[in-house]
Amino acid sequence: MNEHTSENNAMSSNFIHDIIDNERKNGDTREICTRFPPEPNGRLHLGSAKAIAINYLTAKKYGGKFNLRFDDTNPTREDDSHVRAIKADVEWLTGNTPSGGIFFGSDYFDKCYEYAVKLIKDGKAYVCDLSADEVREYRGTLTEGGKNSPYRDRTVDENLALFAKMKNGDFPDGYCTLRAKIDMASPNINMRDPAIYRIIHIPHHRQGDKWSIYPLYDYAHPIQDCVEGITHSLCSLEFKNHRPLYDWVTENIGISPTDKPHQWEFGRMNVTYTVMSKRHLIKLVEMGVVDGWDDPRLPTLSGLRRRGYTPSAILKFAELAGVTASDSLVDIAMLEYCMREELNSTAERRSAVLDPIKVVLTNYPEGKAEEFELPNNPMDESVGKRAVPFTRVLYIDRADFAEVPPPKFYRLKPDGEVRLAGAYIIRLNEIIKDGEGNVTELHCTADLETRNGNPIDGRKIKGTIHWLSEAGASPVKVIDYDRLFTVSNTADIPDDKTPLDYVNADSKRVWENALLEKDTASKKRGKYQFLRMGYYCYDEKQSTDRVPVYHSVVPLKSAYKPQ
Repeated sequence: MNEHTSENNAMSSNFIHDIIDNERKNGDTREICTRFPPEPNGRLHLGSAKAIAINYLTAKKYGGKFNLRFDDTNPTREDDSHVRAIKADVEWLTGNTPSGGIFFGSDYFDKCYEYAVKLIKDGKAYVCDLSADEVREYRGTLTEGGKNSPYRDRTVDENLALFAKMKNGDFPDGYCTLRAKIDMASPNINMRDPAIYRIIHIPHHRQGDKWSIYPLYDYAHPIQDCVEGITHSLCSLEFKNHRPLYDWVTENIGISPTDKPHQWEFGRMNVTYTVMSKRHLIKLVEMGVVDGWDDPRLPTLSGLRRRGYTPSAILKFAELAGVTASDSLVDIAMLEYCMREELNSTAERRSAVLDPIKVVLTNYPEGKAEEFELPNNPMDESVGKRAVPFTRVLYIDRADFAEVPPPKFYRLKPDGEVRLAGAYIIRLNEIIKDGEGNVTELHCTADLETRNGNPIDGRKIKGTIHWLSEAGASPVKVIDYDRLFTVSNTADIPDDKTPLDYVNADSKRVWENALLEKDTASKKRGKYQFLRMGYYCYDEKQSTDRVPVYHSVVPLKSAYKPQ
């Protein structure tokens, strides 16, 4: 599979495409233009990947344009480091710079202000001095309408003068707001004279100190869409009740019906054993629960990239998750399946021993060395084989030995035989311990007539384990990652708890004294299947010149079965 998925098949059938197809049948010939509008106050995650895929692949399918537009209308929470990271994530996931361009909501502040003045002049906006608490009191409830602000009937001239003072910084933060004059009795609470501008005396990451007022998202977003020529404003289901306000803005700033964008909503995707809430992700990072935004346990795109996931696997996952009109909870095993399917055919196989125990073959001559040829990938013969050295001293995983074996234990045990993968059959004869009773060595004999792994007398050997010779092993550190949380659906957590109360203490296990095939360890790169364990990736960030670090990508098996 290529690094980037086959875009002609991904997202090929969903209700958004059905809508566009029907528009085409009814004569709408506009060039499709979509956008992804992240707020630069955190990092992108799997939910973001689904939104990117929907917008990007929709534009791709219809030969249109896809824009990346940063929603940087709130300077209190935005940061250039997030801007750079988001840009890198989008380009990594799609494989391209967005075809329509990269924009910032702040690029349109002058336009937003111009339209706000128009709304005031048209009697459709007013400056309101109510405090935030008073606004909530006047707004009403979901079942009862609100009541008009005492400032709602200010004159146009008075509102223009006050709005100019807001812009010039004459009022402190929160002193007043500019509100759209719509309908305080509307059954949709979002239409009850929503605030469209607020006062914030904080420098902007791009605009500096130019502005003391900033537009709110529900007002700025439709204006940005109009200016960029967006045709289909695709967003998550939480914005469905905001759509009437979106339409109100586009209608009242003077956009012609033929040029108006339309908002369509799709269901959000949550994933088991993780969180998509930016608020909780920020806490995990800031409290040091994880090792930064690119921690491989996080669902962030930077974390998944470092974990070893590919854009093609993530886009395939988004495709399998589907485009629905309702929110969904998707099994994280589906994501692992997409990555495993790719690695199964592309990753070379290697032997790694995480918890080494020494094995001495007492009947194997000292100083003798031979080689066994093992396939690099049984799924792809074109990648050939590799020669693995075999000597008197070997290492196996401690988990493959039991002094007192449980029932049906088919690995190495006293007086038991086991097959060394691709090499000889060995029998355990003696267990060597230190003064504290810890097992330090296993003395075995090799059946030297079984170089092909099959005994000549036809006896059955049920167990096969992997191994490394002393001459063919190099020290590495290996990190096994597991689920970040102990609960499957973090949305079901009781009200008096947060996801932080359910962090899995065993989500990261470090093997400090692991061994890996020497030639592989010296390369310090790549993704491999560690035999019998799973798929692993070289961790450039944590590796040192002295000790390479590899961490788990996905396990060998999963409960997920494709439909």
